[in-house]
Amino acid sequence: MSAGVLKKYERELGRFDEFMAKRSKFLPHEIDLTVFRAGWEQEYPSSTTRGKVQERLKAFLKYCYNARLIDRVPQMGAIKVTSAPTLPLTAEQYTKLLSVVPTDFPENKKKTRIRALIQLMRHTGLSIMDAVTLERSELEKDGSLYRVTTSRQKTGTHVSVPIPPGVANEVSAAMKLNASKHYIFWNTGTGKPQTAVTHWQHDLRQRFRAAGMPDGHPHQLRDTFAVGLLEKRCAAGGSQQATRSYFDQDD
Repeated sequence: MSAGVLKKYERELGRFDEFMAKRSKFLPHEIDLTVFRAGWEQEYPSSTTRGKVQERLKAFLKYCYNARLIDRVPQMGAIKVTSAPTLPLTAEQYTKLLSVVPTDFPENKKKTRIRALIQLMRHTGLSIMDAVTLERSELEKDGSLYRVTTSRQKTGTHVSVPIPPGVANEVSAAMKLNASKHYIFWNTGTGKPQTAVTHWQHDLRQRFRAAGMPDGHPHQLRDTFAVGLLEKRCAAGGSQQATRSYFDQDD
């Protein structure tokens, strides 16, 4: 189990523990999942996230049952996923997204960093968390080949992706402008990574709106990479298994 998954269990079971403690409920037979789940829509606005939280809660309760801490696993109704999936960008949409950055950001530093992050995510398939926390040492050059080599924070999956020289040059330029000596895009390198990610999400969503895509989402850059990779593999007659294993659906 990766460190990212463990953090999710700690966070969600911590909320469950707090919920029980506030009601002075400490025994297994006192678990009231109906009341506990009633607050999930406010805690987790995305139905996809609520579904993942329930899966982890079920896994914990099954462990408790196998350890004989409870005499049965409480039944929980399925959570209907209503969130629409994100879609890949067309070539025209991606070009438009890049084109609005120089226009809206005359300051070279801001423009350089945003353009570089957009292109990095598009050409590596990294999630915004993995991209923002990418370390300087994880951008590698071997002769004329540039490569991003890292591990996904959520799953620990090893990632090694070649990127075009032009993209690598823009990422390198952004790295030189970053205050942190350890990271490429995380400017301070201190505090919580999620705080830095939230700031970058805000910047990217502004760019989507400026490009005429008010519902645009950073995850679409990851989708675009995935579709491009699948198209190349299918054209070459190769297996899609490696592509599927690269991606984790809990994003």
